[in-house]
Amino acid sequence: MLLQTIVCCTLPVIVYTYENIALHKTAWQLHPYQYRNYDASKAVDGLKTNLQVTAYQCTISEENYKTALWRVDLGDMLGVHHITIYYRTDNDPWGPRNGYVPRFLGFSVYISNTTKKEDGVLCFKDNQHFTNENIPAVITLNCTHHGRYVIYYNNRTSTNLPPYYSKYAFNELCEFEVYGCPNPKYFSKNCSQPCPARCNNSRCHIETGLCSGCADGYQGPACEQHCQNSTYGAGCSEKCGHCLNGEHCNHVNGTCHSGCEAGYHDIRCTRV
Repeated sequence: MLLQTIVCCTLPVIVYTYENIALHKTAWQLHPYQYRNYDASKAVDGLKTNLQVTAYQCTISEENYKTALWRVDLGDMLGVHHITIYYRTDNDPWGPRNGYVPRFLGFSVYISNTTKKEDGVLCFKDNQHFTNENIPAVITLNCTHHGRYVIYYNNRTSTNLPPYYSKYAFNELCEFEVYGCPNPKYFSKNCSQPCPARCNNSRCHIETGLCSGCADGYQGPACEQHCQNSTYGAGCSEKCGHCLNGEHCNHVNGTCHSGCEAGYHDIRCTRV
């Protein structure tokens, strides 16, 4: 068995200790194979020692369909660092003469907070980047996003595909590993650092710990700063009212602590 590995879209190679957060999680696929036990869970069962179909370690989809879709439910909106895919080889040398190479070509991977790939972030799309000469059987994709569902997709609906692509789309995933932190409120390569407390939903970038959004009333890369310049609220997007003596309003809810300028009233001093 000849396996090749490629790392896409990553920084210089370092050793990671992230956990496989997809292992034994609930999986689903479109058009499951009807005759044998090749259900969606086979791609997250931790077994990848034998990539031959008769070993029953791989997820297989039904034949003669133009679209193939598989997904795993991580159980929560977790931080993902990278994804490793082991494709079916049948333990034969991997290359143009292997009949499963044309089926792997053209795939995409998404991370989504719903079961729909259209609602998610595109991690990778083989937009004819690979050919039957250079696509690896084992591929690692860098994808630092938060999401609950990781989705594998392929299709043969286009009329302008290379001649070495398969006629139909397949899943044929022997293992689909999603590496990240099992607790969404932690980051770093060993998932030991808590995200800044004022990150939106206490979630942060899995490598840097920076917030992708802040709790109401805060701003800055780590949400360490109060809203400034007479603003408050979500994204510091609301304008303070006419607080007494030009006092800055409460950075979270916009209330004026010391009262209003003459002619204005209510808790935010916005009504005349």
